[in-house]
Amino acid sequence: MSLLDPALWNSLPVPALLLAPDDTIAESNPAAEAFLNLSSRVLTGAPVWDKVMIDAALEAPYARARAQMSSLFVNDVDVGSGERPPMQCNIQFAPLQGAEGHMLMMISPREVASRLTLNAVSGRAAKSAIGMAEMLAHEIKNPLAGITGAAQLVSMGLKGSDLELTDLIVEESRRIVQLLEQVEQFGNLRPPQARAVNVHDLLDRARQSASVGFGAHMGFVEDYDPSLPQTWADPDQMLQVFLNLLKNASEAGGQGGTIRLHTFYEPSLRLRRHDGTPVRLPLQVEIIDDGPGLPPDIAAEVFEPFVSGRENGTGLGLALVSKIVADNGGWISVDSVPGRTAFRLSLPLVPSDVTEAGEE
Repeated sequence: MSLLDPALWNSLPVPALLLAPDDTIAESNPAAEAFLNLSSRVLTGAPVWDKVMIDAALEAPYARARAQMSSLFVNDVDVGSGERPPMQCNIQFAPLQGAEGHMLMMISPREVASRLTLNAVSGRAAKSAIGMAEMLAHEIKNPLAGITGAAQLVSMGLKGSDLELTDLIVEESRRIVQLLEQVEQFGNLRPPQARAVNVHDLLDRARQSASVGFGAHMGFVEDYDPSLPQTWADPDQMLQVFLNLLKNASEAGGQGGTIRLHTFYEPSLRLRRHDGTPVRLPLQVEIIDDGPGLPPDIAAEVFEPFVSGRENGTGLGLALVSKIVADNGGWISVDSVPGRTAFRLSLPLVPSDVTEAGEE
């Protein structure tokens, strides 16, 4: 028999767990199951610390709170599970009145509006930077073509080390032109032509391309939610996103590394954009590699233009990915530690008016 009022328990908007005296999970509400991406069957009876991963030293303060049957508040800690990446949260432990030895654990994900606001500010900054870069790219490409042509003419009468120098000029000039063309790609990106899209179809196409090309040295694991509904996006642009992320993961992984493609549904994920507009992004796609992870000094800026953790990297691939995802109404984040880097896309559902029109 439940120790809690089922109607009240199920309607709680925050993830909540009821902990038995031995710190196993006695009950979980729907919000907790969605947040942890675990079913009540898996959670019930399991030790709470086996299912809830908290990046903080809670053992001692929690033990005191339990011994005294008092409340404990923990703010700004990363909380996750083996089935989902960490999210910064506030946690409250409190004794359940009338149920000896039972503690109530409530998890409050931090308001992620600040992240979206930051993304929006970053987007405006990126547009300004790219606008300037596009202008410079146009002005620089013409003289570069002249430099390349002149170096090739000079090389016709040279030998030995002098020829090596002119070859270097040609090679580096061409590399700069390729970089400038990538910069121009930002400005040339057309507005999304959104329609109902099966995410798994796009992931399969991207995986097939990767497995016979740049990702041939990697192993791919598909971990799909077969009941995942369609998203509302531009299929060509989202395919480009998946290819870019798979290329990034392949370059990070070594011979015999693994890339995991994980999809799941998270109904509790509701975000608010910088203008205050609420947005629901329940469709989750994760591309996870087992490489060395992102350098800590750039992890927070990895989606900014010209930020790269690889030698000779342009720093434009992930910036382009971020722009495309944002233009398609989604949100992208990354969680990276040595041995596990997960890029997570949160995508919208097909609008209800489109769904209803299709059913008529």
